Amino acid sequence: MTATAPSRRRWWVLGILTLSQLMVVLDVTIVNIALPSAQAELGFADDGRHWLVTGYALAFGSLLLIGGRLSDYFGRRRMLVLGLVGFALASALGGFATSFETLLAARALQGAFGAVLAPAALSLVATTFEDRTSRIRAFSIFGAVSSAGGAVGLLLGGVLTEYFSWHWSMFVNLPIAAVALAGVGLISKQAIVDKKKLDLPGAFTSVVGMVALVFGLGNAEQGGWLDFWTLAPMAAGLVLLTLFVVIERRSSNPLLPIRVIADRNRGAANLVGFLVNGGLFGVFLFSTYFLTEALGYSPLETGLSFVPVVLGIIVTSALVGSRLAARFGPRYLIAGGALLAALGLAMQTGTSPSSTFVADLLPGLIVYGLGLGIVFGRLQEAATAKAESRDIGVASALINASHEVGGAAGIALISSLAAGAAAALLASAPQSSAAAVTVESYHAALWVAVGLYVLAALVSLILFRSGTIEVDPDAEPVLGH
Repeated sequence: MTATAPSRRRWWVLGILTLSQLMVVLDVTIVNIALPSAQAELGFADDGRHWLVTGYALAFGSLLLIGGRLSDYFGRRRMLVLGLVGFALASALGGFATSFETLLAARALQGAFGAVLAPAALSLVATTFEDRTSRIRAFSIFGAVSSAGGAVGLLLGGVLTEYFSWHWSMFVNLPIAAVALAGVGLISKQAIVDKKKLDLPGAFTSVVGMVALVFGLGNAEQGGWLDFWTLAPMAAGLVLLTLFVVIERRSSNPLLPIRVIADRNRGAANLVGFLVNGGLFGVFLFSTYFLTEALGYSPLETGLSFVPVVLGIIVTSALVGSRLAARFGPRYLIAGGALLAALGLAMQTGTSPSSTFVADLLPGLIVYGLGLGIVFGRLQEAATAKAESRDIGVASALINASHEVGGAAGIALISSLAAGAAAALLASAPQSSAAAVTVESYHAALWVAVGLYVLAALVSLILFRSGTIEVDPDAEPVLGH
C-alpha cells in the first residue's frame, strides 16, 4: 500500500458516511410534498399528515442519545451497518404500505434506525480525520450534506411524486443504503471503547421525556399552546428530563456524561443547532405551502425552487467555510452565518400571490443557503471536537438530537404563530382569499424564523470561545489496512 493510500481511502470513507447521513436527513422532508398523493390513495384524515412528519422526528430525536451510546458500546461500524440495514427495511415497509397505520409504523422505524445510524456516521467522521486541515474540510463537506439534506428531500420528493408516485419517496432509500453498505468494508473494525453496563434508568427517562416533550410540541399546532394535550406532555417531559439530569450526575456509567455537555463550545453548538433547525424546519414547511397554495406550483416546481438553497449551502460550507474556519473560530463564523440566513428570510417577507420566482424569491433563497452553509459545518465540528474517545458517539448523538428536537419545537412554535396571524387576517378581512391567508401565514413564519436566527447569532457571540478549534491529538483512526 502506498503512503498516499490511507489518505485517499479516508475520503472514500467520508463519501460513505455523508451518503448515510444524506439518507437520514433527507427523510425529514422528503414526504412533505408526497403527502397529498399518499393521503388521496390511503384515505386518511388531514391530521394524519402531521403525524407522518412528526412520527419520524419523534422516534429519531428521542432515541438519539441511546443510539450514540450504543455506538460506543457495540462499535461504530457495527452500528452503522445496523442502521443502514434497518433504515432500508423500514423504507421498504413504507413503500409497500397500503394503510395509514403501516406507513406511520414505517416512519417511526425509520426514525429509530436513523437514531442508530446518524451518531455512528458523525462519530466516524470525527475519528477519521486527525490533522486539522483535513478535519476542517471533512466537517465542511459533512455539514453541507447535513444542512442541504432537508432541501434535497423536498426536491427529490417533488421529482418522485411528479414522475413516479409517493411510494418512491420511501423506495429511494434502498439504493442509497445499498451503495453505502457496499463501501463499509473500507472502514476498519474498532476496539470497543465502553463495555460497562448500560444506564437503563437514564435511557428510560431520556426516551420517555423526549417523546412526551415532542408529542406536546407537536400537538400545539392543532390543539393550541393551552390545550391539555400540549401542556401535560410538555410538563411531564420537562420533569422526566430534569430527573434524567439528576440520574446522569449520580450514575457511574451515565448515558450522557455531564462532561460531554460541560464543554463550553459543545454546549453552544447544541443550543445554536436547536435554534437554527427550529427556523429551518418551519421555513421549509411553510415555504412548501406558499409555493403550492399561493403561487400554484406543481410538486416538481416546488422541489426545484429549493435548489438555490442547496447551491448556497454547498458554496459556503464546502468551498468558503473551510477556508474561513482555518483562520477564525466558530464564534464569529456561526454568528455571521446565522445573521446572513436571517437576512435571506427577511428578503422574502415582501412576497405576494403575484410574486415571481426570479425577482422576488431567488435572491433571498440564495442568501439563506449561503448563511446556512457557514453555520452547519462549524456546528458539527464544535459538537465533537475534543470529546474523549469513549464519548464521541454520544456527543455525535447529542448534536443530532438538538437538531431534531429543535426542528419539532420550531414547527410547533412557527405553526402556532402563523395560524394566529392567519386567524387575525380573517377576523379583520373575512373576504380574504385562500392565497392571501397562505401568504399571511408564510410571512409570519418567516419573521419568527428570523428571530430564531438572530437569537442563535447572539448565543454564538456569548457562549462560543474565541479562536479556532483545536483537534484532539489522541483521536483514533478508523481506516482499514
